[in-house]
Amino acid sequence: MLVIWLAGAASGFADHGPRSYQAIASSVVKILPTWPGYGRPGFGAPDGTAPEGSGFYLAPNMVSGTPSRFIITSAHVVSAATRVEIQTAGRREDAAILLVDELRDIAILEAVSQGPSVAINTVSPPAIGRHVCALGNPFGLGNSFSCGVVSAVNRQAGFQQIEDFIQIDAAVNPGMSGGALVNGDGELLGMINAIFTKQADIDAGVNFAISNKLLLETLSNDGSPFCRVENRSELLTNCPVRLN
Repeated sequence: MLVIWLAGAASGFADHGPRSYQAIASSVVKILPTWPGYGRPGFGAPDGTAPEGSGFYLAPNMVSGTPSRFIITSAHVVSAATRVEIQTAGRREDAAILLVDELRDIAILEAVSQGPSVAINTVSPPAIGRHVCALGNPFGLGNSFSCGVVSAVNRQAGFQQIEDFIQIDAAVNPGMSGGALVNGDGELLGMINAIFTKQADIDAGVNFAISNKLLLETLSNDGSPFCRVENRSELLTNCPVRLN
């Protein structure tokens, strides 16, 4: 009886996946870039870039559930696109590129319709061994959810000029760039960004999310769509498209 009770307790502690998913699911969207020379998404993506990507709504106050038109994604998902669309359950619409931060591989989009903002966890970095989950759009199949643990923090992998990665073993595949890495409460820990593989674009259990620390650096930069004037906290729409 004692062994059974302990096993049940451990399982219950780890099984936060459904709660995490419910907290984040409606905030994550598919990103559909149209690449130069093509009339619709899904064709002509640059080498090393999936035809589709992922993104998530974020409000300036960073409070979970706040309606927002603004979407965070990976810069490489949209940087060369001639048109960007987002897709959620039952809705597909155009989105404007407001910011491309290529140094950190972060982009910010503005959609027509609003979606519920994620909540950002400001305790950084997460503990190694912490159970985490990733939500994104692998292979263009639609939003999919996987869980694992934090394998390392403050990782540099040589993908971009400024890096602070959370390494995870949760399954991540092409198309999930720009997706959300969350904790057991569905709070954002980072943005899914890259996988490490030598042979093929498939998950090898060595996957990387950009930390909230770097996300907040971009969002608070004077050139970002979160640029603020005194006593004003909403996003502005006159910010430059690219940061150098």
